[in-house]
Amino acid sequence: MIRVLLVDDQSIVRAGFRVILDLAEGIEVVGECSDGPAAVEAALRLKPDVVCMDVRMPGGDGLSATREILDRSAGAPPEILVITTFDLDEYVFGALEAGAAGFVLKDTEPDDLVDAVRRLARGQGLVDGAVTRRVMAEFARRRPPDGADSAASDLLTAREADIVRLLARGMSNAEIARTLFVETSTVKSHLGRVMAKAGTRDRLQTVVWAYRTGLARP
Repeated sequence: MIRVLLVDDQSIVRAGFRVILDLAEGIEVVGECSDGPAAVEAALRLKPDVVCMDVRMPGGDGLSATREILDRSAGAPPEILVITTFDLDEYVFGALEAGAAGFVLKDTEPDDLVDAVRRLARGQGLVDGAVTRRVMAEFARRRPPDGADSAASDLLTAREADIVRLLARGMSNAEIARTLFVETSTVKSHLGRVMAKAGTRDRLQTVVWAYRTGLARP
């Protein structure tokens, strides 16, 4: 059972999300909050698997709450899915830099919301398709620190670096496997080792790391 915490200052939004998620098989909404500080307390107390986090909320924003939840959670922290009406770059970048594992807009289809929660619970990050290209293009434009490219490459084997670059192009494990003529299980194993070396928790944060270090480029 995937345990979900809903965080949004609008009760009608939380009610709608609760209906959608509670009707989905294998998902249980274990709590609701209307601001960031309450979300931090509830996340530490309830230990959800996924937190659906709004960005703009009176009394404490979602990005600060995301950082605090991830910093203070003992053991395995929850995956943070940022859900907002705002698709402005600053919110997307802020969410990713705060450590969020996913980003979708509030007008996403119910099935897509359920799929997003399930993907995050499996350790697969995602960004809404409407903003993915812009987000990654911006990370690619940011100049990495001098020597970051070689430092990142030194961490990885040649095959691991190839897989990360293909991942940064938006390829699935199956597509990477076909491109490199290997088994999908081999790709998964390599990605697991990459995440351990890079200190990332999921695919999305691994892509962000690759662009930040210059390992992946446009």
